[in-house]
Amino acid sequence: MRLNTLYSPDIYKKIMDAELARKNDIYRYELMKPFDGKWKCYHIPLKAEYEGGYDIIMACSMMGLLPPTDIDSTSAGAIDLLSDKALWDNSRSSIEKSLARFEKAGIELKENDYLFSIFLADPSNAYTIMNEGYCGDGGIPGYIMAWLVPGAETMRRLPAALAHETNHNVRYQFIKWSNNITLGEMLVSEGLAENFAVSEFGEEFLGPWVTKTDAELMPLIKEIIYKGLNATGLDNITAYLYGDEMAEMQNYPKVGLPYCAGYATGYYLVKYYLQKTGKSIEEATILPADVILSEVEEFWSEDVN
Repeated sequence: MRLNTLYSPDIYKKIMDAELARKNDIYRYELMKPFDGKWKCYHIPLKAEYEGGYDIIMACSMMGLLPPTDIDSTSAGAIDLLSDKALWDNSRSSIEKSLARFEKAGIELKENDYLFSIFLADPSNAYTIMNEGYCGDGGIPGYIMAWLVPGAETMRRLPAALAHETNHNVRYQFIKWSNNITLGEMLVSEGLAENFAVSEFGEEFLGPWVTKTDAELMPLIKEIIYKGLNATGLDNITAYLYGDEMAEMQNYPKVGLPYCAGYATGYYLVKYYLQKTGKSIEEATILPADVILSEVEEFWSEDVN
C-alpha cells in the first residue's frame, strides 16, 4: 500500500503570487489535475468547453474550497498555517492507520495506491460555515482529500475527518457506487464512516454533522427519514441527508429536516447495529446496506440513539 501526498501549500503560494490571468490554470493543472481520476468519476472537467461553463473551479467553489481568484496576499496567513508539519504528519498517519486496520482485519484492499491532499476552505461559503470550518471527500477509491479554514480547532480535528473519509474509500472498493444511490446506502455509509472515526479518535471528535442534531428531535427525524429510505438520486436524498437548508441552496426538494439530520441518524443506526450484532466496524464497512438495515428494523420505532 502506497500513500502519496500532494503538498498543497507550495502550489497555493504560487497561485498567490501569480498574475490574475494565470491563477485559474495553476489551480486547475497543478492543484487539481493530480486528482483527475476522481473528477472524471464525477464528470467534472478540468476546464469548461466554453467561457463560464461548469468545470473544476466552479465545482470546487460549490463544495466550499477557496477559489483561485481569492488566493492573494490576504491568504498568506492561512497558507502558513496549512504548511504546519504536524498537520500533514498527523493527517497522513490517520489515513495509514485507518487502511492498516482493514488489512489487520483480514480484508484485502483492492487499491494499492492512494493520493491525498489538504486544501483551503472558503470561510465565507455556506457549506464551510455549517461544517464548522472543515470537510472532506473520500468516496472515490484511491483519492482522499480534506479542506479547512486553518485554525487550532480545525487542524486538531482534521485527522479524525480523514479517518471518516478513509472508511468511505475502503467501502467503495467493495460496494459499487451508483448515481441512483439510495438514501439507505448513504445513511449506512455515513454512519459507518463516523463510527469508524470515533473508534479511532473517541467521541470527542464526533463531527458537527452529528453533534449539531438535537437528540430530542431524533424520534421525529427517524420517522421522516424512514419514509424516504428508498429515495434515489442526489436531488431526492440531499434534504434527508444534509437537511433542508443545504437542499434549498441547490434547488432540491425539502422534507422538513435540520442540518445533517441524516448523518446523525446514520451514526446512531450503525452504532446500534454494531452493538446488537457484535460485528467489528471493519467487517461492517464492506457489507451491503440492505444487510445492515435488515438487522435494525426496531431502531426506527424504539427510543434508540
